[in-house]
Amino acid sequence: MTPLYSFIILTYNEERHLPRLLASIRDLNAPVFILDSGSEDNTINIAQNAGAVILQHPFENHPKQWDFALKNFDIKTPWVICLDADQEVTPELQQKLRDFKDEDHQDIDGIYFNRKNYFKGQWIKHGGYYPFYLLKMIRYGKGYSDLNENMDHRFIVPGNTEVWKDGHILEENLKENQISFWIAKHNRYSDLLANEEVERIKKLRTQTLNPTLFGSPDERTAWLKNLWWQLPRYVRPLIYFTYRMIFQLGILEGRTGVIFHFLQGFWFRLIVDVKIDELIKGPQKKEDKKYAMVSPFKFAFSFLFLFVIFYYFNILFYGATSPGNHYYPFLADNLNYIQSLRWFLLSCSTQILNWLGFTAIHNGTQLLVAGKGSIEVVYSCLGLGLMSFFAAFVISYPKQLKQKMIFLVSGILVIQTLNIMRFVLLALFWSKKANRIVDHHTIFNIIIYIIIMISLYFWITKHDQVKSQGD
Repeated sequence: MTPLYSFIILTYNEERHLPRLLASIRDLNAPVFILDSGSEDNTINIAQNAGAVILQHPFENHPKQWDFALKNFDIKTPWVICLDADQEVTPELQQKLRDFKDEDHQDIDGIYFNRKNYFKGQWIKHGGYYPFYLLKMIRYGKGYSDLNENMDHRFIVPGNTEVWKDGHILEENLKENQISFWIAKHNRYSDLLANEEVERIKKLRTQTLNPTLFGSPDERTAWLKNLWWQLPRYVRPLIYFTYRMIFQLGILEGRTGVIFHFLQGFWFRLIVDVKIDELIKGPQKKEDKKYAMVSPFKFAFSFLFLFVIFYYFNILFYGATSPGNHYYPFLADNLNYIQSLRWFLLSCSTQILNWLGFTAIHNGTQLLVAGKGSIEVVYSCLGLGLMSFFAAFVISYPKQLKQKMIFLVSGILVIQTLNIMRFVLLALFWSKKANRIVDHHTIFNIIIYIIIMISLYFWITKHDQVKSQGD
């Protein structure tokens, strides 16, 4: 029986990974083609022992390597599955491939596989990394490698695609268990990505796919890239990292996962932005180059430092003004800004409710509405973490002090105005007995973080436009 698909695998010093991948596809009895870029370990012998057809070609980047593979291997099957050596096929995906029938896919030119990505042995489930769909199975002769991408490789097919949500490819580079290897590899990747983006700035490179938010996984990625390129450099890594940690729940990964999201979502993106500026500005004097390198790191360090100071100072002060082991009566009685803020918010909320025709009172911690019930305002209700984030960012960003102070005060007033509106709505409509997956604190924080991100974007963009006009 003629096989319906072949496997193409890219390798370079993959003696640790290649046996794992070959073992996962052995029972499918499909032809295997391996394009190697000059391995110096036992990779070639492993490939030969597996009966693979082998070619060698110097590596420039992934898109060009895949383009060479698709054009130079003698593929006889109607479909080809393109994998990296550090990936493997799960038993569930093996079964789907065994059951695959070409006649059932006559109007399909490409199939997306669902990827599980591992870092230091841990499956990265959150932060936008799962589910994650990659176009890995393409109709041979129709699908091709997108040469308009320098770093984030993808295949293009002219016709319809299909997404396989069950069955996975596992991706785990065991060499990345050494963080020095991961950093060295992503330092090389940052060169490719920076060069690519500079070419896009100069209109020398365009996207092949039509960017569409509601299209295929790759069309959606193309749309998000267009959005990314419009964000101000040095700020966008912070926005992206915050988005991954808060809105895509990266914070749930635990210590190893958070390290991964910080490195991949913030550190790597920041390095790319630094290199983009180096490429745009060209050769610089030693003093100028030193300043260009220090400025973004100074901003990132200042922001993180101030955020930690503000955030934990509030927590420590709250502990010192609450009855317990570390209680300080003088602070609690004379300098308790947390209690003052809570009293102010409750007083405003109570007054608004009374204006609306309800009968409401509060005692400094609880708000009671006649006929409706009561709410208790605890520390987490006050928005101190949100204000810490906002204040640290605004203070750290390089801008005139007057502009910072106006924006900072205005932003804090808006945050607390929305907080008062929340207390009013909670007092009238929130049911404490209802079982909910997400509580009102999470909902409020998500809404406010979205508002903060949008506000910071326009504030920074306006700043950059004014600076550009002045130059």
